[in-house]
Amino acid sequence: MLDMEVNGTVIQIELIPSRSSEALKALLKDAPLTIPMKDYAHMEKFGNLGTNLPRNDRHITTKAGDVILSEGNLLVIYYAPNTWNFTRLGRVVNLTEKELKQVLGRGNIMATLRIKQA
Repeated sequence: MLDMEVNGTVIQIELIPSRSSEALKALLKDAPLTIPMKDYAHMEKFGNLGTNLPRNDRHITTKAGDVILSEGNLLVIYYAPNTWNFTRLGRVVNLTEKELKQVLGRGNIMATLRIKQA
């Protein structure tokens, strides 16, 4: 499980078991990571992780709440559908589509990622 804090709200992300999600957890093992995320096409927020993670791209259509690895180094959280070749990392589990859109808001955001403590 991963937490993404945006504007004081914690977005809980259930990771899908894969080499990509394991690499993301390893990146966050020692410290949280704060990344600027830009809005794109009123459907997603994306930010550069600063490193490349293993890819397992598939042609998929995203849904609101999907968390994706794009191009190997971009973390993307969707709040509307998109179809492309992506590596699925996980899914938001604690917010509805409407709540997610409210938390992410309009424009760019800062997101802090950390491994959820058990």
